[in-house]
Amino acid sequence: MQFKHFSGFSLAASIVLAISACSSPPASIPALTSVSTSVTSIELATGQELQIAFMPDIHFHDIYASFSDGAFAGLPNSQSGKNATIRSMAAQLKSTRLFNENYFALLAALDDAAARGVKLIALPGDFSDDGQPLHIRGLAAILQHYSDTYGMQFFAAPGNHDPVRPFTRPAGKSDYLGVNGYEQPIYSPGSDACSGKLPAVQSHSKLSTICSEEVKELGYQEIMAQLAPFGFYPQPGYIYWETPYSDYTAHNYSANLAKEQASYTQRQYEICLQGTGGRYKQPGYSQCSMVPDSSYLVEPVAGLWLLAIDANVYLPQAGGNGYAGAGNAGYNRMFSHKTQVTDWITQVVERAEQTGKTLIAFSHYPMTEFYNGQSDAIAAQFGADSFQLARRPADKVSQLLAATGLKLHIGGHMHINDTGVSRSADGKVLVNVQAPSLAAYVPAYKLVSIKPQQKVEVQTVVLNDIPRYNELFEHYQQEHSTLTEQGAPLWNKAILTANNYREFTNWHLSELTRQRFLPQDWPAPLRDSLLALNGRQMLVLSQLQSPQPLAQLLAELPTLQQSPNWQQAATAADALIAESGFDTEDFANWSGFDLALDFYRLRNAGSLALQDISPQRLAQYQLLTRLLAAKAETGHDSFARQFGGVFQLLQAFSHGENDMRFMLDLTNGLITELNQ
Repeated sequence: MQFKHFSGFSLAASIVLAISACSSPPASIPALTSVSTSVTSIELATGQELQIAFMPDIHFHDIYASFSDGAFAGLPNSQSGKNATIRSMAAQLKSTRLFNENYFALLAALDDAAARGVKLIALPGDFSDDGQPLHIRGLAAILQHYSDTYGMQFFAAPGNHDPVRPFTRPAGKSDYLGVNGYEQPIYSPGSDACSGKLPAVQSHSKLSTICSEEVKELGYQEIMAQLAPFGFYPQPGYIYWETPYSDYTAHNYSANLAKEQASYTQRQYEICLQGTGGRYKQPGYSQCSMVPDSSYLVEPVAGLWLLAIDANVYLPQAGGNGYAGAGNAGYNRMFSHKTQVTDWITQVVERAEQTGKTLIAFSHYPMTEFYNGQSDAIAAQFGADSFQLARRPADKVSQLLAATGLKLHIGGHMHINDTGVSRSADGKVLVNVQAPSLAAYVPAYKLVSIKPQQKVEVQTVVLNDIPRYNELFEHYQQEHSTLTEQGAPLWNKAILTANNYREFTNWHLSELTRQRFLPQDWPAPLRDSLLALNGRQMLVLSQLQSPQPLAQLLAELPTLQQSPNWQQAATAADALIAESGFDTEDFANWSGFDLALDFYRLRNAGSLALQDISPQRLAQYQLLTRLLAAKAETGHDSFARQFGGVFQLLQAFSHGENDMRFMLDLTNGLITELNQ
């Protein structure tokens, strides 16, 4: 079979540095087989310390996939010579993840890991973008190629996008990119779009709906089968492997026994509307059914246990109408609806300690708060339903997770870079590392190195520049031209001027802020005030003495700026500027939108965002934070009340636990910052 996915991706190792291509394409992919790299070759052949790369939220979409039924040919791409099966740029710029360019980012990340000699790669969920057959096939081929070529072993845990529901169901997307720059709806048979319940030509496109089984959403059984060599089932090279449903231990383990007990039918549990069924079922529980669970424990290298937790909880919907999505359930529902897994975690921890194993857990969902302790402040400023706060694990849940004895967990789901710490009532410490997504700003993955004396080093590997990131731009050019002709809402074409992948993801975040975050997250009065002001006007308002509501002040701003009151405040502001070593234009040069974008940069990327925000502007934000905090104490200033919290949050996002590179002592949870 011709190898259509790759054309050269070995990258020089770097941390927060540009990465360059340096290898030639393989000619073909062998058929998928079991990964059987020997323990010795992983642990000793390179003479390097043991490292594990964690790459969550890849959201893989095979941009050069071939529809097996020939339903969609794709768009001829002049650079690759292949046909591109991609989503529209308009769709990408309203989503929290990229759909297309992350294909190249995955290849770059794997090449970077290969250049470092990394042999163990964990995929903590959302390794696909809704588990469609053609994309799962493409992902399996890529993982197999890197297994065969570099001796890598992959260990996947599912996220809420793979699978979307426990069992296969009809699905599709309305926004593939079709001919002449129009969006192309593609759905599977059984969906409303392919069952005559929707018009063949939808209102947003001039192209008729295509129907193909290639875009249905696969369930657990199919995804686990296609990705069997990558952790979901025991492999010959594993020293040990089990599930929460195994009845053996390391003392009587055999590969044949593991294989027998790894069957899909044996890895199911009962879930009810009110909680976990089976032996945990309480009187009155209803709407109970059997659903799969893909959790497993694996020892790929002597002494290392990787705990892959399937933290998807698909709650039965009232009335027996299927299952709800797992996106907002996470660990808040694990203890109530998947109790057998949380009990198993405690048992695994105990056995790891008894046998001297280094245990590292990973799953799709965060185990601790991920906004540097600011979730309550965010809820107060923006509302309890904003900023995906529903995905925050409750403090008591984080404490319960710490009480299991887990010491290190790597999660994803939020597409942010963060380090969180939780402590149980009896003093156990859990460190939760939120790994960034390769499909969002800032594109990066986490690299964990096992050190002597129960210490691990955690570092963040940023992919600034990746090969071929702009390979699809010709298609977006056509799309933008078509939107212009139609008079449709436009995305900012300047994204196509990005000089590297990091800059491209920065543009993605900018457009996401403009088109989605500001309209959805920010209360209208606060958003309108923000977008009406620049930095100098904010500084003057921080010195203005006025009892008027902010909305009224802004409505009268042209007149107000001519008033003695404004002039007096402006004089005080200019004095503060001079005293702080700035120029007046330093504040005037940034807008409220610039502030919002920096807000989201820091929220998403933490310290990784600092290279995209000048130290000068950060210092200006700090000055405004202090001034508004002091003024808000009086309780009479509407500008300080509305904006003081925003600036306080911005500061908090940039001053959390170390999220770049640190040493963790597993014996006591102590984090020591390391130079980057």
